[in-house]
Amino acid sequence: MVFVKEESEEDTSEPETWRIKQEEQGGLMKVKEERQDLNEVEEKHQHQKAHDSTTGEKSVSCSKTENSCSQSNIQITEVKRPFTCCECGNTFKHKRSLMYHTLVHAGIKPFTCSECGKSFTQKKQLNDHVRIHSSEKPFTCSQCGNTFTRKASLKNHMIIHTGKKPFSCSLCGNTFTRKGSLKNHMLIHNGVKPFVCSQCGKSFIQKGHLKIHLVTHSSEKPFVCSQCGKSFTQKHQLNDHVLIHSSKKQYSCSQCGRSFSQEKKLNDHERIHSSEKPFTCSQCGNTFTRKASLNNHMIIHTGKKPFSCSQCGNTFKRKGCLKNHMLIHNGIKRFVCSQCGRSFTQKGHLKVHLITHSSEKPFTCSQCGNTFKRKECLKIHMLIHTGKKPFTCSV
Repeated sequence: MVFVKEESEEDTSEPETWRIKQEEQGGLMKVKEERQDLNEVEEKHQHQKAHDSTTGEKSVSCSKTENSCSQSNIQITEVKRPFTCCECGNTFKHKRSLMYHTLVHAGIKPFTCSECGKSFTQKKQLNDHVRIHSSEKPFTCSQCGNTFTRKASLKNHMIIHTGKKPFSCSLCGNTFTRKGSLKNHMLIHNGVKPFVCSQCGKSFIQKGHLKIHLVTHSSEKPFVCSQCGKSFTQKHQLNDHVLIHSSKKQYSCSQCGRSFSQEKKLNDHERIHSSEKPFTCSQCGNTFTRKASLNNHMIIHTGKKPFSCSQCGNTFKRKGCLKNHMLIHNGIKRFVCSQCGRSFTQKGHLKVHLITHSSEKPFTCSQCGNTFKRKECLKIHMLIHTGKKPFTCSV
């Protein structure tokens, strides 16, 4: 009978971390004390392994003739993560991994970026970081060709191509491709909005949403169209805009045949045919086909006129009204009457003017049947029936 002595593969080499920044004696003393505790943990673990190998129910036996060991005679007690952090309870497979982890609690970041000065607890983290400055993206997706600075980012990206959503919300059942997305989603159920705007106090679930919101407080429009030079506050606005230049209108209305570059615009348009107005004003009950129209309408109830003319100081409730007003200062009258050549700053003004060239009187009095070319004329006429006399002589 030959007994096989199991050799302990204790790592006697000194990790690189312990040789860096020796001047940080105060922080390193604490880590060295933790290393002694780790040695005791590992020795205890090795002692337990030796005890299991000699006192197990079945012995390890080798045949001299066959020079091989029978797997059925081996009983193994495997400890997957024997090294535990005394600070937070995290467990690790290797002693070296625990050593690196303890640096987090000690606050030691010995690896510093020479470009920006940012420091890290592990050399691998520094290596990943420096690629940001070099624009190097060595990890390429075999499916779509997208490149990444970190291998972990590529792995997360690959889930998109598999179509798998392994992370599920326990409250509503929604599934996500990334764990981070699930964490962000859970904030909705918890009602937590940790990111607060310092300008107006509005709070957001995600930091990215706050960043997008902050642009609204500034005049900055960082996303510029390469075709026409028009700029936008948000990237998705630019993406929607560039479709205009591509001339692709793949979404067609089944009722009238009109086509649109975006599915959302088609959905908004189709409500015209169905007379559906799902967006209702809580103040006056007015209904709208589009949410944007409701938002514009709500400004009426607030009484605010946030859009101001830089030339004359006139204020307006809507941005579109300010744009139309600016045409007056610029002297631009792009809407020209084909009958008489008279030009107007706004399309609505031209429409009103065109009625003067025709015998059409589309505005009818419900009391007496009189017809009028303009709505304003009808309004003035209605004062006769109501008995109101709003105009008083001052003399």
